[in-house]
Amino acid sequence: MDSFLAALWVGREGRVIGVDMTPEMLDRSRSMAARLGLDNVEFREGLIEDVPVEDGWADVVISNGVINLCPDKIGVYRQIYRVLRPGGRMTVADICLERPVPEEALHDIDLWTG
Repeated sequence: MDSFLAALWVGREGRVIGVDMTPEMLDRSRSMAARLGLDNVEFREGLIEDVPVEDGWADVVISNGVINLCPDKIGVYRQIYRVLRPGGRMTVADICLERPVPEEALHDIDLWTG
């Protein structure tokens, strides 16, 4: 969904690259982009720890619930820095932890929701 919204926001002059690690999600995203007529968005297979995007390509990097799934968070941020142009920015909607969550906290939904 984020890639489709970004494609609308950047307009015909802009480009959006979505990254996913599963062929199923890539197929689904590509199909939806075609149905919506969005030719300024493409989807590439890859991991956020090794983003398949050229150095200095992006004005904005968006992560919505991905960084928290990655064990090498510093590596992820290095990749974000690598792909951002000078003056670029990132938007993160993730819960990022540096140490394991205690078992009792894993089952307390109030700790995980706003």
